[in-house]
Amino acid sequence: MTATDVAEQPAVADETRDRPARAPWTIRRVALLLAPGLIYLGVREIGLVVLAWMSAETHFPIGDALTSWDGQWYLGIAAGGYDTVPLNLGDAFGQRSAETPLAFFPGYPKLINYLAAPFGGGPGAQMFFAFAITVVAGVFCAYGLSRIGRNVSDGSYRVGFVLVALFSVAPMSIVLSMTYSEALFCALAAWALVGVLERKWIMAGLACAAAGLVRPTSMALVLAICVAALVAVIKRRDGWRPWMCGLIAPAGMLTYLAWVGVRTGDALGYFKLQQRGWESQFDGGLATWRFMVDSLTHPLSVLEGVTIVVILAAFVLLVIGFRMRLPWPLMLYGIGVLLMDVGSNGMMASKARLLLPAFVLLIPIAVALANRRTSTMVLTLSGLTVVTSWFGAYAVTVWSYAI
Repeated sequence: MTATDVAEQPAVADETRDRPARAPWTIRRVALLLAPGLIYLGVREIGLVVLAWMSAETHFPIGDALTSWDGQWYLGIAAGGYDTVPLNLGDAFGQRSAETPLAFFPGYPKLINYLAAPFGGGPGAQMFFAFAITVVAGVFCAYGLSRIGRNVSDGSYRVGFVLVALFSVAPMSIVLSMTYSEALFCALAAWALVGVLERKWIMAGLACAAAGLVRPTSMALVLAICVAALVAVIKRRDGWRPWMCGLIAPAGMLTYLAWVGVRTGDALGYFKLQQRGWESQFDGGLATWRFMVDSLTHPLSVLEGVTIVVILAAFVLLVIGFRMRLPWPLMLYGIGVLLMDVGSNGMMASKARLLLPAFVLLIPIAVALANRRTSTMVLTLSGLTVVTSWFGAYAVTVWSYAI
């Protein structure tokens, strides 16, 4: 053996020792990559298991539960458009006119229709893609929420993961497994807010525009995104991109509202048909206040009681969010969703569901739980999963009114 050979031996040994050291890093990266989706899907799977149990106990078919109420409307619109929705579907008063289906934004049902068309567009294909969109959108939302959790003050991967779990166990998270549009809207809203936080203005504008075709809650999102873009323009940050974001963001919502205006012959046609069919109009919260007082002074149902708790908790979390100095675009969006829900008349049983897009209000809880011991965090989230899974199953199998 030469001197050169001897000198080279330690280098070979060091290289060999280095190889195992890189493996844990790779495993950690994979775990971080998969965690948001796995957390979300795991929690939702538990919710479905509890729903299956409740379905068996109440003799209410699980398929009917997962496609009930608004789900039937979306599937009806997906099947043939607004003009061919089954006549058995009516508004909150059981009435029906040619304008009634226009209360439902087209983004979710049209996406079902487009995806199902190459496969014949039959009821089976539509049902499959309705659930597929809900599941995939929920996963995308989970990754957006995880990103938001890393971008706030005191944020981290852990905060993001807890935020995903909290969103997945929200009191009316059952709709994230139904043929409802909440999962799709929340996914687009989450990524629009990520775009603002990370100053990716084009992404924020496009996601907001798409969300504007999915749910009327997009009004709160458009407000937050456009104000953020305006502030960036005033501060002369990021060149032309905030300008483009501000122009793109409201396009989806304004396009649909204008189309409904043309169909009804009234520029305010959408808001008037909501008022006629669902008594949905902004009254500053008077109807919600009366509902809470009436519920608390009479025999209280489970759903009404939880709805009141959710509303009160939302206001408390809003105050805590301000004290934590969370990014103001997030808070502006949260305020918008909260005011649209609590400040409007309409179906009180839907209040908790309509607060689901206000996921930014969960950030204070996520930060608090992430700073606790892992055992405390896991036990808390596990308990919430069991309780809210039962409540969601109760809402669609026992509660006899629309949610």
